[in-house]
Amino acid sequence: MFANPQEILEKFGISPGTIVADLGAGTGHYALAASKMVKGKDIDGKVYAIDVQKDLLDRLKNEANREQLTNLEIIWGNAEKVGGTKLRDDSVDVVIASNIFFQIEEKENFAKEIARILKSNGRLLFIDWSGASKGIGPHANMVVTESQAKDFFEKNGFAVERSVPAGSHHYGLVIRKK
Repeated sequence: MFANPQEILEKFGISPGTIVADLGAGTGHYALAASKMVKGKDIDGKVYAIDVQKDLLDRLKNEANREQLTNLEIIWGNAEKVGGTKLRDDSVDVVIASNIFFQIEEKENFAKEIARILKSNGRLLFIDWSGASKGIGPHANMVVTESQAKDFFEKNGFAVERSVPAGSHHYGLVIRKK
């Protein structure tokens, strides 16, 4: 079974009023689910869906319009560059990074950008492939193991809090900005 964004976000804990940045949003499964979860009776949160692929962002924007998700903002940006998300410093409560780390070349810049946009004590929901699986996912030599991801983020100023179930082909981590 593949990851279910709604279930994973519920286990992670997103509430109304939360400001979220989905880095490498792609087709927007997490951004769409988060957009619905941060909407509240008295306070609406916001979701920024950021990606380098304009065509995917166009499709996501159309879907958000169709679902009348007015709290979802599409940003053409690059999370591998410091300042590349186009978000302000200390502006988001939660960053989502799902299924993108294995393809990021500038991993240190990626970590710096996450740290830059997260508010003090903000959280990162990190999901990636647990291995190569018969034609789906990355090549085995591109997979970043859960242990490697934990080490990487701890060395880059974050604290790994816990794991979250993310389906049979992925692992999930809750990581906090120190």
